[in-house]
Amino acid sequence: MFHTDIQPVVDEYLAGLISEKNFVKEGRAWSNYKDYQPLIEYAKTNKLPVIAANAATRYSNAVTKSGLDILKNFPKSSLEILPPIPVDTATGRYLEKFADLLGGHNMGSMKIYQTQNFWDATMAWSIAKSFKTTNSSKVLHLNGRFHSDEKLGTLAKLQKYSPKLNILNISSFSSEDFESPDWGKYKSLGDYIIITDPSIKRSF
Repeated sequence: MFHTDIQPVVDEYLAGLISEKNFVKEGRAWSNYKDYQPLIEYAKTNKLPVIAANAATRYSNAVTKSGLDILKNFPKSSLEILPPIPVDTATGRYLEKFADLLGGHNMGSMKIYQTQNFWDATMAWSIAKSFKTTNSSKVLHLNGRFHSDEKLGTLAKLQKYSPKLNILNISSFSSEDFESPDWGKYKSLGDYIIITDPSIKRSF
């Protein structure tokens, strides 16, 4: 949820220096922040760092409009909160999945795919940097499952940035067969699979 450029806002709130109202507003929290609030408060109570890992919308919009090469034109101060340039665009299985999701390849979908890769790279780089700058031995990263199912996307880029990391992924989703799932069908998605009851209303 949180963008790399508001890391100071996150740190200030965790340190108890600013109000939650200011944190939510100036941290540009999503409308469903209440679903994530318990995690933030747990981190605050237990003095755990929280990584603002995602790319700000202004950067992702620029990539969607002009492609990944546009990132080279941003000033040095901006590049400090972005992943290393150039950002690779994944081929193979990840591209196939994305094309299936959007209904095939075309110029518009490929620009969106570059943005997807930009998000992956930014989140992965943010995690990789945290291991270098903090004493954390573990990082729990939350993202939409497309970013990490089958160990693709963000997970693949993190492995590239930090090849020595031991990375495990959890894929969680609802499915009609949740009472007696066909685990063989799902085993490629992650190291751990959590299947929930689709009849239970989601809060977001």
